[in-house]
Amino acid sequence: MTDPRPILTTRQGHPVYDNQSLRSVGERGPATLENYQFIEKITHFDRERIPERVVHARGTGAHGYFEAYGKIGSEPARNYTRARVLTETGVRTPVFVRFSTVIGGKDSPETARDPRGFAVKLKTVDGNWDLVGNNLKIFFIRDAIKFPDMIHAFKPDPVTNRQEPWRFYDFVSQSPEALHMVTWVKSPWGIPANYREMEGAGVNTYKLVNDQGVAHLVKFHWQPKQGVRNLTSAQAAEIQAHDVGHATKDLYEAIERGDCPEWEFCVQIMSDDEHPELDFDPLDDTKRWPEDRFPLLPVGRMVLDRNPDNVFAETEQSAFGTGVLVDGIDFSDDKMLQGRTLSYSDTQRYRVGPNYLQLPINAPQPAARAHTNQRDGQMAYQVDPAGSNKHVNYEPSSVAGVREAPRPAKEYHQWVEGHLGRYQTTRTSSDYRQAGERYRSFEDWERDDLVANIGGDLKQCPETIQLRMVWHLWHCDEDYGRRVAQTAGIDLERAKALPPLPGRAAPHAALPGTTYTEGRREAPSPQRETTSAK
Repeated sequence: MTDPRPILTTRQGHPVYDNQSLRSVGERGPATLENYQFIEKITHFDRERIPERVVHARGTGAHGYFEAYGKIGSEPARNYTRARVLTETGVRTPVFVRFSTVIGGKDSPETARDPRGFAVKLKTVDGNWDLVGNNLKIFFIRDAIKFPDMIHAFKPDPVTNRQEPWRFYDFVSQSPEALHMVTWVKSPWGIPANYREMEGAGVNTYKLVNDQGVAHLVKFHWQPKQGVRNLTSAQAAEIQAHDVGHATKDLYEAIERGDCPEWEFCVQIMSDDEHPELDFDPLDDTKRWPEDRFPLLPVGRMVLDRNPDNVFAETEQSAFGTGVLVDGIDFSDDKMLQGRTLSYSDTQRYRVGPNYLQLPINAPQPAARAHTNQRDGQMAYQVDPAGSNKHVNYEPSSVAGVREAPRPAKEYHQWVEGHLGRYQTTRTSSDYRQAGERYRSFEDWERDDLVANIGGDLKQCPETIQLRMVWHLWHCDEDYGRRVAQTAGIDLERAKALPPLPGRAAPHAALPGTTYTEGRREAPSPQRETTSAK
């Protein structure tokens, strides 16, 4: 049967053959700069709101400091990285942290069921390092090209202006990689009690690089010394009845009374290769690295001890980007990381302005003052340092101006070889396995709340979405699927009888005998769409 929906196109009218995958060199990347379809899509998405953030609009922040232990586990940190912020002891690196919700607007309640942003700006002696993460250690998707679609599905309906459960589960039911994150978010872990008793994670996979130019894959984690505490839906509703900003109040008052929250900074480390022994790709942000095989190794501690003097000037104008790294910390080929690195800074230039890095909250500390040839632009106010030659705003120059820094003794070089094309990972069995393991790891009260939340949501969804979601959950864990089906009044046997999704889990893939809400579909892929690259 011919699909009657119109073909999805770019804004230039070009048919979109693959709306799930960045163009990359081989299945694992890296992504390439000529991803025009992605750049057009993400830069438009970055500009959908002004001046409020498109995501993470509701937030609060605090100042503090970070201290490195000088070790990663029991080994000297310099064995893994040359980043001085992680290797030098006795140094207090200033930090600013912004906590936030994701989907809701600036005045939405902090009891919302939603991932929490955990963004840390470390003003190191070598310049800023932004570690932009969430409270949960994974994410819904593993390819950045899907991010605008995901947020659109989770944001309010453009017609009803309400967050509709069917939109959320319609997207999730066609994106099995999201099942792991859904299992976390719909459990009590989706509503942290406050920001002080909440974990943080970089989520993306980065690399640590040492003086010898040797790299290791790394995941970053913040573990609260105050412990972790989450809320059930009933507890959150009780708080929301009288306070929509309880977490902001809790953090502010704790710091004011001297009860300063503290987190231990930990890393997981893995050799820099593909790890075929794992049933997931270590670069896949929808998966956790098992801690029994890749333990959390302490690296340092962070303390928040000062509230902002002005919320707008500091918290709201603070701007973070995943591309803001210091020497010794590098990018991996994580497709979410590579996409976010373009998107985050692009958003800040649009939302705050091209000179957002001149603002005190975003500028590096004096020891690492910026010296660039970037000039002018909206709201520029910084002038060249006294005594410099103001006539030379270019490089190289034999007269004056700035010069390149000395190269490290041994630079990190990554060999890249593969066919350029659009790829989805072939290691997908853990899409179900890790979600099932998470379900079984919860305590009884957490499972009860999870089942009640998903079951209640699915009651508000069309039958086609109900059946497919139960099919997914049953494949994660039979008890999981059975209990949700019972709660929502869904026929489990009909759900189990569904065929698997097509090999390529498109967001609007039609199921036999079902009718979907009208929408666009991807264009058929050309028979051959690869070129070679070395």
